[in-house]
Amino acid sequence: MNSVKDLKEKLIGEISRFFISSIWFLEMVLVAILSEGHILIEGPLGTGKTTLARALAKAIGGVFSRIQMIPDLLPGDILGAYYFDLRSSEWKLRRGPLFANIVIIDELNRASPRTQSALIEAMQERQVSLDGKAHQLPRPFLVIATQMPYGSEGTYPLPPVQLDRFAYRLTTSYPEREAEIEILRRSDEIEAMNVKNVATLEEILGAIEICKKIYASDKVLRYIVDLLRRLRGYSEVAWGPSTRAGVWLFRGSRALACIEGEEYITPDHVKRIAPYVIPHRIGLKPEAIVDGRSPDDLVKRALEEVEVPKK
Repeated sequence: MNSVKDLKEKLIGEISRFFISSIWFLEMVLVAILSEGHILIEGPLGTGKTTLARALAKAIGGVFSRIQMIPDLLPGDILGAYYFDLRSSEWKLRRGPLFANIVIIDELNRASPRTQSALIEAMQERQVSLDGKAHQLPRPFLVIATQMPYGSEGTYPLPPVQLDRFAYRLTTSYPEREAEIEILRRSDEIEAMNVKNVATLEEILGAIEICKKIYASDKVLRYIVDLLRRLRGYSEVAWGPSTRAGVWLFRGSRALACIEGEEYITPDHVKRIAPYVIPHRIGLKPEAIVDGRSPDDLVKRALEEVEVPKK
């Protein structure tokens, strides 16, 4: 576990030279890649989300890809397609931009529902199907998607099934005054993006396997399930968090314990991860929305109400 903690410190130390944010935000990105979950990031334009993805890819020696979603983008544009090579008289595969280790998808909700749905298999199964053949995506494989504010012109709302494929939802905001000054000071360095390769893909894959060995007691697993059941029972909820939410709450807590050098999950790990796993999986009734309630409020309430297991 200490080797994973050391890996975390190396990666955060290098990435933070180019993406100036809270350490906790960067830790959540590492939790995502080590639990093999994908991230949906919401926030204003120009706050460094693409820079973060590029820096992470370079720091681990991986392949980076960026997909700008637009309404007329087709599934084949992101997945790839077979073409006939006249020279060899053979059908060959042109791999799409999803065949990378770190993929950032800008403005996901500008893509048509058809193109959005094409991502589901890739994100869940880590493979794409072309002409009836399955093609494995590289590992590690992390999708970082951004979306425009709801109601923006030319956008399509993300359906619950698509939102559920994102293990974590993170938010960015404009930096604090001193942080923004530091970004200006380092702007040339950030643009040059001379990120040091401080880890290898093999080290990341090894860390993923180490994280899977973190112990979770029955008490902690019951605590996770009790949180979900409490949320599903609230009168404001139209649809509650699925079992998949519990799976990612468990995996995220496990990865967080691992990068902190712990050998087992504690309820505190669960409570710290829950606000990033559950809210985007909750649908509210119209009257609750009118009353100003939010999924984040309900998660906070459940964390206060559900009894924390004792050691």
